[in-house]
Amino acid sequence: MIMIKAYAKINLTLDILGQRPDGYHEVAMVMQSVGLYDTLQLEKAAKGIQLEIDVPGLAADASNLAWKAAQLVMDTYGIREGVRITLTKRIPMAAGLAGGSADAAAVLRGMDRLFALQCSEDELCSLGAKLGSDVPFCILGGTMLATGRGEQLRRLPDFPACSVVLAKPPISVSTAWAYQNYDAQGAEHHPDNGAMEKEIIAGNLKGASNLLCNVLESVTIKKYEEISRYKKIMMEQGALASMMSGSGPTVFALADTPEAAERIAAAMRAGTDGAVFSVNVVGRN
Repeated sequence: MIMIKAYAKINLTLDILGQRPDGYHEVAMVMQSVGLYDTLQLEKAAKGIQLEIDVPGLAADASNLAWKAAQLVMDTYGIREGVRITLTKRIPMAAGLAGGSADAAAVLRGMDRLFALQCSEDELCSLGAKLGSDVPFCILGGTMLATGRGEQLRRLPDFPACSVVLAKPPISVSTAWAYQNYDAQGAEHHPDNGAMEKEIIAGNLKGASNLLCNVLESVTIKKYEEISRYKKIMMEQGALASMMSGSGPTVFALADTPEAAERIAAAMRAGTDGAVFSVNVVGRN
């Protein structure tokens, strides 16, 4: 039996450089693992794939990315035995935190160990890219500059140690909708990924915090005003910075101490109806 933690991610920066011939968008973003995670248990079965999930209404069939990941490994490596996967969810769905991608990445890593495939990281990431743009990052974890459609990764030094408060409003945002509306409106401000990398290398938490930028934020805020309200509460409670992750709607705050993070989290729980988590940044898997 194999147990794997599937860590959520946040975007410290997210820039869109244009549309690609394959229909995806060309992006450049700094991605960061955080300590909110789903747990996956994998064990061998006689045949086929069995997926159990503790969230009612979440499909536990061939449409689920975790299932697709297991099927991809079985097809690629000719595995005739089966696998039973038990998924315990903590990462909110449709939240901009890559929960589904993290689960798929965990299954790829777990299948590699369970069936002693001895895949390299490059092999696992190649498989992951077939499942989704965020899956390769979720396989490796830590702090990464992601380009291409998000699957081309360059490891950066670990982000300076800090606490992260996550707050997801009770709404769901379609990634496709966010990108389509970005294409229509564009963005006034774009991240400086080079400057962000320099601050991370220097270990300068405040400097890096000042450089948070997500071009999709203005798109989603126009439809969901609560994102602005969440950010305002976080900043009033002493956050170093606050920003929406991915296409949203989750908003996160960076805090330099656990005490500051707990103060922010308490204010978010008292003043909003969002799902609130206080965690830390996490290094590579």
